[in-house]
Amino acid sequence: MRAAVCPEYGPPDVVCIEERPVPVTGPGQVGVRVDVAAVNYPDVLLIAGRYQVRVPPPFVPGSEFAGVVCEIGPYAQGFAIGDRVTGTGMTGAFAERVVVDAPVLTPVPEGVDSRTAAAFGVAHRTAHHALRSVARLAAGDELVVLGAGGGVGLAAVQLGVALGARVTAVASSPEKLAAADLYGAHRLINHRESDLRTSLREALPDGADVVIDPVGGGLSEPALRSLGRGGRFITVGYASGVIPRIPLNLVLVKGIHVLGFQFQDVPADEFARNEAELRELLVSGRVHPHVGSVYPLDQTVAALRDVAQGRAVGKVLLDMS
Repeated sequence: MRAAVCPEYGPPDVVCIEERPVPVTGPGQVGVRVDVAAVNYPDVLLIAGRYQVRVPPPFVPGSEFAGVVCEIGPYAQGFAIGDRVTGTGMTGAFAERVVVDAPVLTPVPEGVDSRTAAAFGVAHRTAHHALRSVARLAAGDELVVLGAGGGVGLAAVQLGVALGARVTAVASSPEKLAAADLYGAHRLINHRESDLRTSLREALPDGADVVIDPVGGGLSEPALRSLGRGGRFITVGYASGVIPRIPLNLVLVKGIHVLGFQFQDVPADEFARNEAELRELLVSGRVHPHVGSVYPLDQTVAALRDVAQGRAVGKVLLDMS
């Protein structure tokens, strides 16, 4: 099979395309012919050796995919040959075949194409669980979304609107803000054209209720300052590459709640509720991923660069066909 391979830690340019043996499908595992894979920022970090978990090279990067079940290992249950599925894993998705444990797979709903299925999972699940179970977003809340042109950011814009919040989208370019506007953002702020602290104060004189931050860096503190009393600041990731330092006096003075998001921290009953809600939003067409660019497997480096350098609008995909 053909696969993108990280032979050593480094920038996206170290990745090369190679012929590799088809991975063995072991007990409890399922082999999937990959149709489409999605590129996420943690893929860039894993290749650079800067993620919180290090994978020894050489390895096949890629954590999100959609495809068709082509092999079922002993004791694996719940799937049949030919089933359309989507799934996530630490690595392995940037290849024509991937092998994963059966429980990480989810059937693709009828009528949902492979590109949509591959682009939907990580970003929309992250945003929805963060908004519902961590931020406790309610209809009428003022929601600030940083990085509103990226995968998680655009998902948070869409889902915030679907949940009845008023959304202020913060992004770095007119193209990214245009995408946020397309999905219902009520206010648009280009943080490269104005002082973010001033812009948020003018847009939200009474303060925001929730901030979703997948970016970090220099945007976090002014966004934190925009919160009203008792506001909730949700840190999701650090796509800027910089982990911010927050002055704790801001938290004290306003009674702000600073919360981190991890899937494993969501209570089981809420997790099931959130997943059911998200599936209904997808199937009904009320929410869908924004695919900004699609590359063939041969151009994996270009796709990774788009994500690494913050150029991506929405999701970046690799189409194996």
